[in-house]
Amino acid sequence: MFTIGCHLSFSKGFMAMAKEILSLGGSGFQFFTGNPRGYASKEWSAKDIAAYNEFAAANGIGTAIAHAPYVYNLCAAREDIRQISFDAMKSDLQKLEAVDNVVYNFHPGSHVGQGSETGVALIADALNRMEAGRFKTPVLLETMAGKGSEVGARFEELAAILEKVEDNANLGVCLDTCHVFDGGYDIVGDLDGVLEAFDRIVGLSRLKAVHLNDSKNPLGSHKDRHEKLGEGYIGAQAFAAIINHPALRELPFCLETPNELPGYAEEIALLRKWRTEV
Repeated sequence: MFTIGCHLSFSKGFMAMAKEILSLGGSGFQFFTGNPRGYASKEWSAKDIAAYNEFAAANGIGTAIAHAPYVYNLCAAREDIRQISFDAMKSDLQKLEAVDNVVYNFHPGSHVGQGSETGVALIADALNRMEAGRFKTPVLLETMAGKGSEVGARFEELAAILEKVEDNANLGVCLDTCHVFDGGYDIVGDLDGVLEAFDRIVGLSRLKAVHLNDSKNPLGSHKDRHEKLGEGYIGAQAFAAIINHPALRELPFCLETPNELPGYAEEIALLRKWRTEV
């Protein structure tokens, strides 16, 4: 199954997102669990979730990606920020227990001058304390671009976090194409080499989702500025290779390009055109 979708607004609930993605030609979607710039999150409707679970199964909707708000930072220098992030993430995972076929993606965080080693240790400690691996929903660390003091721009940092989490069987990684490219991994000129490095350091079995974003900046820029597919430094040919690569093609793909809904529909159609049958 080719699961392809885009980021949608969660304001109207799961059923509304499911119907919206089908109208755009997609088969999966992503949503923020709350305000992307805040910690507050509304209660979710049990009736809406139950209807969505049934509708998604009947209409071929694949994996949904629940994205943690950007403000969550499990390795912040301030203890109060670490605690509120911990509480909010645990609440997200508790609510997601009722949702079928969903993964939970979060930005590992920024160490804010404490150093990456301390950042890695703080993130792993938080995941251990909240028993993230025991929830039904897989928890995914997102690959980052390396701007500022971000943790997760190097595969080694992601591997170190996973290794320090005691119950980590249900933990994985979401690969963001713009982030890894801006982080210095040449997915345009050496996609096989990048995936071989990921497999050696983290393990391809840990890769559970892909964010499809072109980049406004060249390789290794550490900027994290998304561009529409084929209009940036990654380019159309590289995206065709990514969605058809044997190690990636069965994963859920999600667009986070700078688009409104009509633009997402066009990109979904384009990706379906680039997709080849095995």
